[in-house]
Amino acid sequence: MSKTYVKCPSSLEELIASLHILFEEDNVNIEEVQEVMENYKSNVDDWGKFAIYDNHRYTRNLVDEGNGKFNLMLLCWGESQGSSIHSHSDAHCFMKMLDGTLTETLYHWPEKASKKRPMEQFAANDYHENQVAYICDEKGLHRVENKSHTETACSLHLYSPPFDTCKCFDQRTGKTFSTKVTFWSRFGKRTPFNVNGCQSACITAEGD
Repeated sequence: MSKTYVKCPSSLEELIASLHILFEEDNVNIEEVQEVMENYKSNVDDWGKFAIYDNHRYTRNLVDEGNGKFNLMLLCWGESQGSSIHSHSDAHCFMKMLDGTLTETLYHWPEKASKKRPMEQFAANDYHENQVAYICDEKGLHRVENKSHTETACSLHLYSPPFDTCKCFDQRTGKTFSTKVTFWSRFGKRTPFNVNGCQSACITAEGD
């Protein structure tokens, strides 16, 4: 690695600079990325301008494009909002809690040859402020939810390489469908409606 990165960033700006260095090379050191993200202590003065909520679904708000190596974004979760069960298109996914609590539920991939059957859950974990989770398609599928009926939550996500589509799964049957994922805002500014008048997409939970 050609440059030295800051292992204990004191600001979001410093964290982003360290991530740019960590992702200069093609090989991703998962432990180093997770450590530097954990070492940054959440400060709303750093990330508040990127945090845009919606009453109907969680939002994906782009913070940095990582020179094409990764996307860094804030996900803002209103009360009782959550994602569907989804994959990560062969990307690394890091999730750092900035505020509130999120529940990650992990599922096995459905067997292609099997008949329709409920998705098989194998773990569930709660993540609180400054904790970091990691997942990739080899580890399984997951759903992320803010189970609080009274408090919002905010998380910082890094996806490498970036992707704009992923697979989602019906929990009851294991049926797969593709979803396009876009941004609710970019660099603190709301993205426009698309040509059909629909809002930017996110990986919404079944029934939302």
